[in-house]
Amino acid sequence: MMGYSRVQQSMLFLLVLAGACLTMFPLWWLLVSSFTPENFIFQQSGLWPTQFTLDNYIQGWRGVSGVTFGHYFLNSFVVVGACIIGTLISASMAAYAFARMDFNLKRVFFAIMLGTMMLPFHVTLIPRYIIFYRLGWVDSFLPLTVPSFFATNGFFIFLMVQFMRGIPIELDHAARVDGCSPIQLYLRIILPLTMPALVTTAIFTFIWTWNDFFSQLLYISNPRLYTIALGLRAFQDATSASAFGQMFAMSILSLLPIFIFFIAAQKLLIEGISTTGMKG
Repeated sequence: MMGYSRVQQSMLFLLVLAGACLTMFPLWWLLVSSFTPENFIFQQSGLWPTQFTLDNYIQGWRGVSGVTFGHYFLNSFVVVGACIIGTLISASMAAYAFARMDFNLKRVFFAIMLGTMMLPFHVTLIPRYIIFYRLGWVDSFLPLTVPSFFATNGFFIFLMVQFMRGIPIELDHAARVDGCSPIQLYLRIILPLTMPALVTTAIFTFIWTWNDFFSQLLYISNPRLYTIALGLRAFQDATSASAFGQMFAMSILSLLPIFIFFIAAQKLLIEGISTTGMKG
C-alpha cells in the first residue's frame, strides 16, 4: 500500500484481521455447536467442542414428521433452479429491449421499471396473495417460481441494461448487415458478451431465493413441500422442546451450496459487478 509505513500496514492488517474474526465468530460457534451434544451446547464457553458427536447430523438428516432433510434440499433446488432460469431469460430479454432497441414510450416504461425497485415488498404482499389464491396456486411452488419468468425483479433488469449499454453498438450494425434479426442478435451476440452480468444475476438469485423464508412461509403449508428455510424452522415447533443441535447441524449443511456456488463463479461475479458499475 502506497503512502503507508510498514508499522501502519501491520496495524491496519491486524485491525482488518480482528474485524474478520469478530464477523466469523457466530459462524464458528454454529459449526462447533453442530458437533456438540444438545445438552452441552449452551453450557460450553470454549472455541472447541468439549464433547464431540455426529448425532446432530444423523438425526437432523432424518428430518421431521417422516420427511427427510434431503427432501427439503430437493425442494429448494427445484425452486431455486426455476427462479434462476426464469430470471435469466426474462430479465435479459427486458434488458435487451431497453438497452438495444427503440420503441414508443421506452423512457416511460424504463422509469416505471425503476420505480418498481423502490416499491416495498410488503405493499404488494396482499394483492399478490389474493391473485395466487384465486388462481389456486397457494400451497405449491408456483407463487415462488412463476413471477421470475415475467421479469418482476427490476434490479436485475437494471444491472443487465447497464452492462449491455457498454457493448459497442457497432456490433449490432455489423450483425444486421450480415442478416441477423433482433432475436439472432440477442442470442448470438448480446447474450455471450453479457455472461458476467448473467452470472452475477444467477448468484444473487440463488442466494436470495435459497435464504428466502417469508414468501415460502406465506405460500407453503404442506410439509412435503418445505424448503430448507421451512425445514430448519420445523426443528423448533415439531415438538415441545426445540432440537437446537439438529437445527445447527442442518444450518451448516444448508450453507454449503451457497458457498460452493459462490466460489465456483467468484471470478465472473467480481467482473460482472465491476463492469456494470463502470459502464452506463
